[in-house]
Amino acid sequence: MSGLWLIRHGPTHAKGMCGWSDLPADLTDEAALARLAAGLPEARVVSSDLDRAVRTADALAGGRPRLPHAPELREMHFGDWELRRHDEIEAETPELIRAFWDTPGDVAPPGGESWNALRMRCDAAIDRLHEGADLIVVAHFGVILTQLQRALNCSAREVFAHRIEPLSLTRIETGPTGWRLLEVNALP
Repeated sequence: MSGLWLIRHGPTHAKGMCGWSDLPADLTDEAALARLAAGLPEARVVSSDLDRAVRTADALAGGRPRLPHAPELREMHFGDWELRRHDEIEAETPELIRAFWDTPGDVAPPGGESWNALRMRCDAAIDRLHEGADLIVVAHFGVILTQLQRALNCSAREVFAHRIEPLSLTRIETGPTGWRLLEVNALP
């Protein structure tokens, strides 16, 4: 058995949907970072290529081997909704944004990607990087939810009920018998 240690990057304080925008993470809570790092295994560390994930991974890596940044581990691409608040989007296209959240799957924001596209992208990246050994992944809310959905074998709508806070840890055990969730949204 091996493990996926999925960590959400530090907070950005963005007020809207933050996908591919390269916002920095607030990493001023050094005590939380130290507690989180102390609980991680000696394993390879990978992050998306967005600054908020890269800097969080760098702060947690210590002497652990650091893999090249993986663009496939970026957050969902929100297209025209990027950095916009939910209420603004709902005022313009209420049916579309409701369908996006209520029936996730193939519904995508204009110019963005659907849940199913995000899930396929993330599953492929994790499969390529995991290689049957412990792996620490510093990524984003959506990325972590895709792997949580995979471990729970549930619908996208069901997985949306989970909270994934900044600097939280979600652990999944993988092996020949499948995937098993060990903890979700654990805070240091």
